Amino acid sequence: MRLSEILIDQGYEVAHLSRKPDKVSNYKTFRWDLKENYIDENAITYADYIVHLAGASVADAKWTEERKKEIINSRVQSANLLYRCLNESEHHVKGFISASGINIYGDSGDHLVSEESTVGDDFLAKVCKAWEASAWQMHDLELRTVIFRLGIVLSTKGGALPQMVRPVKMMAGAPLGSGKQYMSWIHIDDACHLIIKAIEDKQFHGVYNAVAPHPVTNREFMKELAEAVKKPFMFPKVPAFAINLVMGEMSEVVLASLRVSANKVLQTGFTFEYNYLEEALESFYEKKQKD
Repeated sequence: MRLSEILIDQGYEVAHLSRKPDKVSNYKTFRWDLKENYIDENAITYADYIVHLAGASVADAKWTEERKKEIINSRVQSANLLYRCLNESEHHVKGFISASGINIYGDSGDHLVSEESTVGDDFLAKVCKAWEASAWQMHDLELRTVIFRLGIVLSTKGGALPQMVRPVKMMAGAPLGSGKQYMSWIHIDDACHLIIKAIEDKQFHGVYNAVAPHPVTNREFMKELAEAVKKPFMFPKVPAFAINLVMGEMSEVVLASLRVSANKVLQTGFTFEYNYLEEALESFYEKKQKD
């Protein structure tokens, strides 16, 4: 995990929670198991800060009713378990940092949304609301609590980018749906450095959008991606009905428009390494082409 790598490089000690702590790992690992409602109490007494990023991927499988429950429960139950253990044990935890998602705003068209904007009512908005409510319990324990509403996190190791680049590399790059829907994104390294700043800087408290300052439309994103991997961008757009047929309800992940403001984070003094999509994509693909 990139966050752990950067923390170690900066001199932090890092431990992970895992259902299988005996598995070979480069990090100190404590066992937890949501089904058993169990967490090794040594994990709680070990920590100064807890970063909660656990949650089943929203894009790895079709959204059956069972999968939807897993998407919500993996986030909420894990936070509830941490809350219970923190509430019941002696510890020296100073802060709790949780992920959430910009999908909490629902489809906002070309309207620029901020942390004060109204939230949506589609499935992903409901997931994010439940996720944030479970994380905010930590505030009741007088822990400094920070929630980052993450945009599309750009990384070649997982998430949306490898799935989006695959058709482009096969010469089938095209806008999805109208292509006019906004995509708010953040480079993986900026996301990690933002989390670390929230650990170190006590002014961070409450909810922040974790997005780069310059969102782009889907058409712009796919065109920049094609240029980054030196492939043509020539196909007509993929119509929304075709995406709905293939993805079902999950199509809201790619068809919803989210133009999200980074102003609150910028006002903390945080500096993005990757402000523009072009330089973010080049950091992944120019490197590979030079190697």
